[in-house]
Amino acid sequence: MSQNHHYDAVVLGGGTAGELVATGLARAGRDVALVENRLVGGESRYFACVPSKSLLLSARRGETWEMAVARRDALTGHRADERIVARMAEEGVTVLRGRGQVTGPGRIEVDGAGHGFGDLVLCTGSEPVIPPVDGLADVPLWTSDGALAVPDLPRRLVVLGGGPVGCELAQVYAAFGSQVSLVEASGRLLTAEAPFAGEALADALRRMGVDLRLGADLSHVERKESGLRLWLTGGRTGSVGWGDADGGTLDADRILVAAGRRPRVEGLGLETLGVATSPGHGVPVDETCRVPSTSGDVWAAGDVTGVARTTHAARYQARLVLANLLGEHHAADYRAIPRVVYTTPTVYAVGISPKQAEELGIDLLTAGYDLAATVRAAVEADERGRVELYADRSRGLLIGAAAAGLYAEEWMSEIALAIRAETPLSVLTDVVHAFPTYGESVEAPLRELAGRL
Repeated sequence: MSQNHHYDAVVLGGGTAGELVATGLARAGRDVALVENRLVGGESRYFACVPSKSLLLSARRGETWEMAVARRDALTGHRADERIVARMAEEGVTVLRGRGQVTGPGRIEVDGAGHGFGDLVLCTGSEPVIPPVDGLADVPLWTSDGALAVPDLPRRLVVLGGGPVGCELAQVYAAFGSQVSLVEASGRLLTAEAPFAGEALADALRRMGVDLRLGADLSHVERKESGLRLWLTGGRTGSVGWGDADGGTLDADRILVAAGRRPRVEGLGLETLGVATSPGHGVPVDETCRVPSTSGDVWAAGDVTGVARTTHAARYQARLVLANLLGEHHAADYRAIPRVVYTTPTVYAVGISPKQAEELGIDLLTAGYDLAATVRAAVEADERGRVELYADRSRGLLIGAAAAGLYAEEWMSEIALAIRAETPLSVLTDVVHAFPTYGESVEAPLRELAGRL
């Protein structure tokens, strides 16, 4: 294998994190190559955040499905990356199309062509997990990638998974007229977050006609003349009309798998650098996003780390990697990375959740407030939602929060800042909010926490 070129750095993966790192290094005068075998710009731009939020907005506006698809495809550039590649080339980044595999210290092969490098940055992202269910691999199914890239509007859709992706897409398709059923093995939606958040979202989905099968497992799937039949085990009633001991059945034309994602680490050749990986787990990183390696300088950012599972977290890690590669020293602080489900109502969480606090043995103080008590809720004619704030009794600081309500992703940002900056409650209780806003809803729980501490 001949070596075509030696780069100061090679960025493996051209998604959100990879694009940011490669462009930043090029602007700093480094000779950098970005390796991508799909679309430069990544999942978020073409198959995840941008198209899903576009469809959710179209649903809220009452647009037709055809209008919504046209708008979605325009925002994603019709899933073509030529303009992004051209812009990166102007910045000085060499884009290498193909699948990259490390072949040894300082060496990488891209579709048969060999290249040398100094630093290696892993930004390969993640991929959907397909549950090992009998018959599932033999029937038409979507992952979020497929669902957000085609114009199809199935008459009957079954969504597997009650996490953020499953909930968002269930709401999208229900809003545009699909008969949607959502199957979640646990007893509630959004199991990682405060119970009220999942309950608020479950209520919203039921009101839209979504059949929630909570606590049910998918047993097997078969093709029928009229479509697909799914057999469930266990479960409790999520809407009127079911609750059989065996879990019942569902008929569908399409299945959408939203059962989680796993870091994309296999087949990269990382073992040649002494980097330990295992299926389903991200590459290990230290507080600077450096990967322990026996050969060379290896860094990682984004989903591949298993730590950053959102686009904004991937961007955060990418900025850390870039700063450290350019000679600065920055350490990650994940205490206040927001977690958002962009449904209506929005579910927003940041910092420590009640579940995490219990696992960590933190003496948690909780104070909440219903959005219906705000004047803004009356103005919006929508009284749904609640906010909860969590403080560490021993430290006297705000360490977490959750909210379900309209525009929560906007008005809860101040709480993320307060957690990150460890702002004293005495200062937070003195903040004045504009009237009438949903932001006023944090004032009463902040005062309650301050009084109890």
